[in-house]
Amino acid sequence: MNDETPAATGKPVFFIDSNMERAELHPFAGGRVALFCVKSPDRESANQDSAALIPCPDDSGVLVVADGVGGYAGGAQASRLAVEAMAEAVEEGIAAGNKLRASALNGVELANKRVRELGTGAATTIAVVLLQEGRMRSCHVGDSDILVVGGLGKMKHRTLSHGPVGYALEAGLMDEGEAMNHAQRNEVSNIVGIPDMRIEIGPRLGLAQRDTVLLGSDGLYDNLFEEEIVERIRKGKLEDCAGALASTALRRMAKPHRGEPHKPDDLAFILYRPERRKGA
Repeated sequence: MNDETPAATGKPVFFIDSNMERAELHPFAGGRVALFCVKSPDRESANQDSAALIPCPDDSGVLVVADGVGGYAGGAQASRLAVEAMAEAVEEGIAAGNKLRASALNGVELANKRVRELGTGAATTIAVVLLQEGRMRSCHVGDSDILVVGGLGKMKHRTLSHGPVGYALEAGLMDEGEAMNHAQRNEVSNIVGIPDMRIEIGPRLGLAQRDTVLLGSDGLYDNLFEEEIVERIRKGKLEDCAGALASTALRRMAKPHRGEPHKPDDLAFILYRPERRKGA
């Protein structure tokens, strides 16, 4: 485990251009997180996926995953700027006494401003989860998606990917198998770094003791079907859940197998689970 844990320092921890061998575990926001971030197996360039853990007072916090696009160096820079802007806005919001939701939205807007100022055409997705008082709320831009899964496998929340395939899937115009192999699967119509960026805000959800929250880049969702993800994260030790996701995604990225998805890409994901209360 990284000694620079958010619980120990009270400061954000960033994962920039990471190439982990295994997931890192951290106490966070009244629970635990497992975070994994690795470069695509088919290239040596910078990891365009970034992540951050941003601790806040009173066992609250913010989880962030960003997936950069626009050339290898540009994408990596855009995702780094996004997670750093989120941390900056949240810390400033806490100091000013602002609500966490408002601070996070300011963070996405600041990220958009910083990425646009690059002037290179680079952009990034961003997926954000706010954790506070045993509840969570998502906000996102792009196709880095967020799930909340119960211990019995019930999907309690899933964000909508901002692209033609995501919208078609939501409307029932195609099934998941068709979506996984569609030519436009990785087209994104709403992203950080454009003038008309739109932030989608999810409902505020109470978290049960066995619920698991997942934020991930498309390196995860392009290599596992939703049912496979749910089965791997709904129960068991958090580190084992993270290991199962990572190993399956990396195996499929490395070599195509008949009937299984295959798309080499950078990969970043965060799992969060609230701590079980004593006596429960």
